[in-house]
Amino acid sequence: MAGSLKPKQDEEGCQDQMVRSNTFFHGGTSSLLSTLITFPVYKTVFRQQIHNAGVSEDTILHQLTPSSQNLISPSALPALAGFGAGMVEAVVCTPLERVQSVLQNGKNDRNLPTHKSILVRLNAQKRSSGYYRGLLPITARNALGSFIYFGLKKPLKAAVEGRGLSPVVSSFISGMLSSMVISLPLYPLTVLAANMQKQVGGEDKGVMASWKKLWESRQRSVALLYRGGSLVVLRSCISWGITTAIYDMQQKYSG
Repeated sequence: MAGSLKPKQDEEGCQDQMVRSNTFFHGGTSSLLSTLITFPVYKTVFRQQIHNAGVSEDTILHQLTPSSQNLISPSALPALAGFGAGMVEAVVCTPLERVQSVLQNGKNDRNLPTHKSILVRLNAQKRSSGYYRGLLPITARNALGSFIYFGLKKPLKAAVEGRGLSPVVSSFISGMLSSMVISLPLYPLTVLAANMQKQVGGEDKGVMASWKKLWESRQRSVALLYRGGSLVVLRSCISWGITTAIYDMQQKYSG
């Protein structure tokens, strides 16, 4: 009897190994596709919002000037434009994050093993519970993150350059510092969004109910809520440091 069960167990073991391999493959490909697809949007937002654009440029910053200059300090306009850009980014990118979260949840590997199967299921859902599940925390995270980044970029770079560092190093450090200020307080919103988006179907809980469930699952512990946060913050700091340095260098040589 035991001999007859062994081939079946071996077969199940092989299937589980394939499922685990597919988990990493799908998570990686979805992350890559998300980056490739959203990069033009992100780059456009990044280019347009980082400078005090002229009246002729069609940007969110343009919408705030010149009428807003009498009410708002010019130094605050990039931050406000960044806030608006973050909201636009959330609307565009939330469906992509939704698919990525479902793919990266190992519990979905058997029922939703491919991009196509996920898209079919999401298309059958209401927008609020399908593609745009978790929109509110993502909007809050992106809008506040962009607001902080564009508000701090120039002051931080000026402060770092004042210590005699080269422009490239100053841009890299200012990007890292901005990212750290953004990532640490906003990380819980990322965790909340990921938990709201990780499955398709089931009970459609709101933001507060999802937060309560998440908080209870972390045993009401801030340390457990931030589990894995150090790696996310480190990756974000390096990524934003490099992005800021490269962008500033391109702007310098392009005139």
